[in-house]
Amino acid sequence: MTDAPDFSFETRAMAGGAGRVAGVDEVGRGPLCGPVVAAAVRLDPARIPEGLNDSKKLSPARREALYDLLMATADVAIGAASVEEIDAINILQASHLAMIRAVAGLRARPDHLLIDGNRLPRDLTIPAEAIVKGDARSVSIAAASVVAKVWRDRIMVDLAQQHPGYGWERNAGYPTKDHLEALRNLGPTPHHRRSFRPVHNILCQDKTVST
Repeated sequence: MTDAPDFSFETRAMAGGAGRVAGVDEVGRGPLCGPVVAAAVRLDPARIPEGLNDSKKLSPARREALYDLLMATADVAIGAASVEEIDAINILQASHLAMIRAVAGLRARPDHLLIDGNRLPRDLTIPAEAIVKGDARSVSIAAASVVAKVWRDRIMVDLAQQHPGYGWERNAGYPTKDHLEALRNLGPTPHHRRSFRPVHNILCQDKTVST
């Protein structure tokens, strides 16, 4: 048994009559700051880049190379939900919103979606199936995970230049030791998610001190 994703989910959907199958994945549920980003990718079966896998299993250089290949060979779209939306509707619903936006951005409307995870966005209007650990099982979802990861990492590098000290260029906003320490010392930025406990707790402490 191989540990690399394959095209079997796509093949099965096509055998059932789906002419266009797209994979969907999101990145950024766990960070304390920045948007949650989703990608939708419909691969050309004749031009699938070699080495596609769960983005977490790939080096940054390999992700960048695959990203460029996917942009050149596949129908790719990206969607995001902002920090304000995350705080307003919760991270799960915001990630689903980002997925819906990504799917809507594809050049050709898919007939079937393969979505990473165990839950489907409520407002989908396209037939879809949820695949647990799909980024390690379906090449289309793996492709979406790579695109979303590269795109979001680039956003966080840009934000790191605007807000130095938090290490976002290294930690992508995840609650690493250096990020938490900077959060305590420097306080939250406008890009921090107020509804996430570490940020919320610091804001509450600041209110207590100031009253």
